[in-house]
Amino acid sequence: MLSRILLTFFVFAGLLVFEHTGKLENVTIPAQFVIYAVPYLIIGYDIIWKAFRNIRHGQVFDENFLMMLATFGAFGVREYSEAVAVMLFYQVGELFQSYAVGKSRQSIADMMDICPEYANIEQDGQLVRVDPDDVEIDSIIVVKPGERVPLDGIIIEGESLLDTAALTGESVPRRASAGDEIISGCVNGSGTLKVRVTKAFDDCTVAKILELVENASGKKAKVENFITRFAKYYTPVVTVAAAALAVIPPLLLGGEWADWVQRACIFLVISCPCALVISVPLGFFGGIGAASRIGVLVKGSNYLEAMSEMTTIVFDKTGTLTKGEFKVTQILPQQSGQNKVTKEKLLETAALGEGYSNHPIAASLKEAYGKPMDSERVSGAVEIAGYGVRVQVDDKEVLLGNEKLMQAEHIAYVPCDSMGTIVYVAEEGVFLGAVVIADTIKDGAKEALAAMKRIGVKQSVMLTGDRKKAAQDTAKELGIDVVHAELLPADKVNCVEQLLQNQPEKERLAFVGDGINDAPVLTRADLGIAMGSMGSDAAIEAADVVLMDDDIRKIAAIVHISRKTMRIVKQNIIFALGIKALVLLLGAFGAANMWEAVFADVGVSVIAILNAMRTLKTDIH
Repeated sequence: MLSRILLTFFVFAGLLVFEHTGKLENVTIPAQFVIYAVPYLIIGYDIIWKAFRNIRHGQVFDENFLMMLATFGAFGVREYSEAVAVMLFYQVGELFQSYAVGKSRQSIADMMDICPEYANIEQDGQLVRVDPDDVEIDSIIVVKPGERVPLDGIIIEGESLLDTAALTGESVPRRASAGDEIISGCVNGSGTLKVRVTKAFDDCTVAKILELVENASGKKAKVENFITRFAKYYTPVVTVAAAALAVIPPLLLGGEWADWVQRACIFLVISCPCALVISVPLGFFGGIGAASRIGVLVKGSNYLEAMSEMTTIVFDKTGTLTKGEFKVTQILPQQSGQNKVTKEKLLETAALGEGYSNHPIAASLKEAYGKPMDSERVSGAVEIAGYGVRVQVDDKEVLLGNEKLMQAEHIAYVPCDSMGTIVYVAEEGVFLGAVVIADTIKDGAKEALAAMKRIGVKQSVMLTGDRKKAAQDTAKELGIDVVHAELLPADKVNCVEQLLQNQPEKERLAFVGDGINDAPVLTRADLGIAMGSMGSDAAIEAADVVLMDDDIRKIAAIVHISRKTMRIVKQNIIFALGIKALVLLLGAFGAANMWEAVFADVGVSVIAILNAMRTLKTDIH
């Protein structure tokens, strides 16, 4: 294309020199037609071919048809140089468009480049390269230094630094060793790793990401759909209007047919909707590309548009705002009266009493105790639903549970108001103390909420199955506006339904979650935002936006990108329609020539494309 443009430009420039020096005055009209037809066909043969091909397929009214009709008309009224100029500058605009689309596609291509080409399998003591699609679950693969991890799995041998920048946007490599989960698409650093595969290639992280990226362009925003419908009706209308402009005035008012045909050709060139049909989708594509560069996948431009209108954000607590890792945060032995208990005694009794259970609370007690569990010291464990457990430890009756258990057994206990889950411990009817177990707040969660407030999110809501006091303490620490606690999964959907009913018409509600039980709520919200690193497949599938590194601080960044994208798209629409309307009127009244028409078409398109390319920049502060 660039070669054709340069060749045509030099030939056309030479013809203009001959024309203005009078050297073409003695050339016959048919000869002039042939001379100008050469550069015209060099630069425009593909446009004419596309126009005829589309007409044959029933798609008459598009920009190719308008360009062909306008330039044929210019040849018809012997405005040969203007016909060549229109086609030349139109192709210059197309070149700008292809460059801009290529630039925005490159940002997506960087994400697509995460696809691994092979996996190493050990056979007869030798490493053999195989297609990742052929590797079965539970197979052992070897990932050498510098290679891309081909499949999701668990490291069984080796230690290395993993570069996850292509997946998460995180520039700092993270350390991985035996026992750690590893996801496909990241690059192995310095050490050789042996990995046991846990997912088939079609189900692994990299395949899911590629599928999401490939499908993103298919889901159009309301503005894009409007432009598509607009162009569908607009082009036939202006074609009919141009035909009327060429025929009706000379019939009714008299005057030169050539003058009115020229005006009609100018009208057609001006009316070409290139600036809109190119720059609007390009703007959204650039916004999706900018998001992908910071490790966030937006599944379509409709979701990018909705993100710009988001004013209410709802969070699931565990795994989203907190790490989902229960830890013993306080050991509070009874110190009053005659029954003084040491911290070691209280923790040992609690750990032994919960030793039989696999519950996260029991696991955190055993982890804090840190010693081998002597099962012979424990017997007769009985779980009391909704209260706790009764168990024999060293032949003494031990009670572990909540306040209701202490009250039911008429044990004089000291209430604890600490944040987290409280396990009260009593032995032989005597209160020993309390152990506090809390889920730790995620790094950056507080900053994320503050950033969302700064960008105009009006209301933040937290949904959790935790007890009310623990939930309120977490919300207070994070700065969350509304808390709904002690919820079942179905209750979360009901809460979101209620919030949606109270939502203003032009505002949107987003839900952020990571668990499999969050999938129904992610689907119901205007916008579902899922954790991509540790989130469940169901949650990622149901979500509209995926945070690849689980960093909720990036939500504010995506809102910033989406609002910037919408601002640029609206600028292009107003600018393109405004300039075209003005020059169309001038053209209809004969006050605009073909050069002004070229600016109204190609010039406006180039300016709109360059403006749309600003969406590619991730200028987030």
